[in-house]
Amino acid sequence: MKRLVIVVAIVALVATTVAAQAPAQAAAQGGGGRGGRQGGPPPTGRAGAQIDLTGTWVSVVTEDWRWRMVTPAKGDYASVPLNPEGRRVADTWDLAKDNAAGEQCRAFGAPAIMRVPTRVRISWADDMTLKLETDAGTQTRLYRFTSSSSSPGDATWQGESVATWFKQQQTRGLGFGGAPQQGPGELKVVTTHMRPGYLRSNGVPYSEAAVVTEYFNRHTDFGAEWFTVTTVVDDPTYLTQPFITSSSFKKESDDSRFAPTPCETPAPRAATVTGGNTR
Repeated sequence: MKRLVIVVAIVALVATTVAAQAPAQAAAQGGGGRGGRQGGPPPTGRAGAQIDLTGTWVSVVTEDWRWRMVTPAKGDYASVPLNPEGRRVADTWDLAKDNAAGEQCRAFGAPAIMRVPTRVRISWADDMTLKLETDAGTQTRLYRFTSSSSSPGDATWQGESVATWFKQQQTRGLGFGGAPQQGPGELKVVTTHMRPGYLRSNGVPYSEAAVVTEYFNRHTDFGAEWFTVTTVVDDPTYLTQPFITSSSFKKESDDSRFAPTPCETPAPRAATVTGGNTR
């Protein structure tokens, strides 16, 4: 009986010690949440940048040339998961009508602009806003790291974009377990409140209900700096499932070749081309 009392006392002492140490350990690990050592939210915007996307970059087109480098023929919407209504709208596309109505930028909206052969110039507009400018179509996108508290105004081609940084999780291989390793950071951008436009320059539509989610990843390949953006378009009006594309951009030494041009869609023409730089 005396031995049992001693064992119970030891167990109680260990439990008390663990309970006393838990708050200190949680504080040392950021309070058990995502707020870091001070228990507050992690830094965001410029201060919390996981990767550096600033500079001038040129799109490198190595696939989908028939849809990206020329205006496809009317009715060519292969690989886009259009529903019957989406196909009907695409089949009624009229370039001359768009031009007469001042709708030349319909193929340069947020869901499509990163697929357009272009240069992009990325800079910080302020500490909480990353700015991306395209020379094709002279478009400006603003990625805001804080949600706007005010009601949005009229819908625009580039819509309203909310950005967040996050770390990729790389799992340890060979089944040895352990916590996931932290991989390179990424930028996630969700865009809404857009004017209806085209996923491709030949009138393949997206509606005002579309939501665009983008993931930007910077990497080094073949001695050059790149970023790749994966674009996911969800549109309950015209698509049967998300439309997903991936576009790559190579960094340039300066912006001397950045040359803004107005929105313009060439007339459809047949073309056979091979991969390479856009310019």
